[in-house]
Amino acid sequence: MERLSRLAAAHGVATSYEPTPGSRREVPADTVRAVLAALGVDPEAAPPGAGPPRLLPPTVVLRDGHAPLPDVPEGTTLRITTEDGREMPWRAPAPGAPLPLGCHTLHAEAPDGRTATATLIAAPARLPGPPGRSMGLLVPLYSVLSRRSWGMGDLVDLADLAAWAGHAIGAGFLQLNPLHAAVPGTPGEPTDPSPYRPGNRRFADPVHLRIEDIPEYAYLGPGERARTDRLLVQAAALRAAVLEKGAPIDRDAVWALKRQALEIVRGVPLGPGRHAAYCAYLAEQGQGLEDHATWCALAELHGPDWHSWPAGLRDPRSAATARARGDHLERIDFHSWLTWLTDTQLARAQRAARAAGMPIGLVHDLALGVHPDGSEAWSQQEVLAAGMSAGAPPDAFNTRGQDWGVPPWRPGALAERGYAPYRALLRGLLRHAGGIRVDHVMGQFRLWWIPRGADPDQGTYVSYDAEAMLGVLALQAHRAGAVVLGEDLGTVAPGVREHLADRGLVGSSVLWFERDPARGGRPLAPERWRADCLATLTTHDLPPTAARLTGEHVRLRERLGLTADAEAELRTVHAENAEWLDELAALGLLPPDADEERRVLAAHLFLARTPARMVGIWLPDAVGDRRPQNLPGTWREYPNWRLPLADGEGRPLPLEALTSSVRLATLARAVRREMAGGDAAGGAVAGSPEGVR
Repeated sequence: MERLSRLAAAHGVATSYEPTPGSRREVPADTVRAVLAALGVDPEAAPPGAGPPRLLPPTVVLRDGHAPLPDVPEGTTLRITTEDGREMPWRAPAPGAPLPLGCHTLHAEAPDGRTATATLIAAPARLPGPPGRSMGLLVPLYSVLSRRSWGMGDLVDLADLAAWAGHAIGAGFLQLNPLHAAVPGTPGEPTDPSPYRPGNRRFADPVHLRIEDIPEYAYLGPGERARTDRLLVQAAALRAAVLEKGAPIDRDAVWALKRQALEIVRGVPLGPGRHAAYCAYLAEQGQGLEDHATWCALAELHGPDWHSWPAGLRDPRSAATARARGDHLERIDFHSWLTWLTDTQLARAQRAARAAGMPIGLVHDLALGVHPDGSEAWSQQEVLAAGMSAGAPPDAFNTRGQDWGVPPWRPGALAERGYAPYRALLRGLLRHAGGIRVDHVMGQFRLWWIPRGADPDQGTYVSYDAEAMLGVLALQAHRAGAVVLGEDLGTVAPGVREHLADRGLVGSSVLWFERDPARGGRPLAPERWRADCLATLTTHDLPPTAARLTGEHVRLRERLGLTADAEAELRTVHAENAEWLDELAALGLLPPDADEERRVLAAHLFLARTPARMVGIWLPDAVGDRRPQNLPGTWREYPNWRLPLADGEGRPLPLEALTSSVRLATLARAVRREMAGGDAAGGAVAGSPEGVR
């Protein structure tokens, strides 16, 4: 076991962990062996140490262009080829002479004749924070459908919402649920509605397209227009089912109609300018887009699970796959075109946000991982750990742990490739964004790996090179001029939040979790909150505030069989609520006998009194919606990710009603007024000089 422990330590695999502070649990030896094998390490091999060490590590990361000399033999010659092709000698760190930011190549030649190259990532030491302080909306886009949509919120709805939110209520940002491309469903199995288990994170899903906004739609001939008109009638029926009858959003039905319409619009040739723009997009996206579109075309033929495809097609670089690319060029181009159209409408939404005065605009969400059957898992097999799933160990909230069903990155494989897959992913996601939220940002440091078939509590932690992961993230965000938010809720290893703050990442602070140990665990006073955070009342995985204040979410869990003792859980919730309501009253934010709407407003005003640089309003909270958008662990029992935005009575609200909501406008303006009058961070509120429009 000592040999196995040394081998595991050499490759960042934990052999024990602390489920709670002060208690230690040993990891089963079989788990350690399985994880080592998934890393490409022979579990029976001797620990590293024999033979000469590598002349250079595969990737070297510098902060702000400065770093000490790499640990190489004396007399080794080092030189750099910058990403723009310039040759330069290695410079010892000196003020005024940093290496340009970017991804370069480091060359080494040792006195004994050995040579080596490494990817050299020169990243900014720190990202700038958000510009001033700003209030924004947290938006589950699929739920915000207009009376022009095809049954779910789309990218034109997003552009309209952004323009309204910037102009009318002075919002500084819209944080979105992930818009990543999904793995399509089959006749017997619908599309997984969770945006956090997508097929590909680099490209947005064309289900979000507004068909009528595609320029070529205007040039359809009479016959084609008649066919699309019939589809519009069916789309109106889908929309009415959601908005008038309260039916769950049917993503597959929406996509079935849109896909038929897109096949029709595809017949209209692109004009010269549009064709040139499309060709430029293809060239810019390169192999990544070709792989994604190839997977989409092959999934049409063989189903969405590439593990069940003919053997030769399971390898994206095989001769069989190369032949398939040639045989199905038209379908591959069709899916590339869909991806481009989606990109153009997403660009429009960000332009609308910035034109409306938002200093940040759209904040896109990066899911932790991908569906094991999707295009990213197919094309990135060499950097994903086969037979492993990321999750979480047992803790006070989940005694069995969690299995999220997504294969994790292999840290060594990422380093060997200079983190190119991660760089490309971030570059794609940041194309039309003023910010990015990194889900489970602790995954930049370590992840809980679970062998296939094992229970979540039989996993172990695998470490990542946080300096490299955060360096890549900082470099790509710097180049995009984007703010980076890290979701650092839950179990966080010591030092992680401090490390993130040192790099300029904005953390996540949720009101109900902010407690002060110095006050016996009572609510944390607003002035003691951290400034570098997005402050909110809830998240997509938690109940809306109206439900939280009454305990309705506990009764829902009871009806679904998710709690063993609902009464005990309710007592805890009511006690915690009472503490927070007392705190709000003591601060003069909550009058006696306040109703639910006033309580929700008071809690948001509390957030505005903190020094948080960003204050987020969960859109369902702003209109009194009491239903959680996602109830973890209930993908069959509850309509997760399929509920339209609704008022407190459960009546669906189209975008047109949302933007005329007095409750929403009153809440948003009150929050901005409070932020302007009590700016604890010392910065101006983003938007109008008066703080309220």
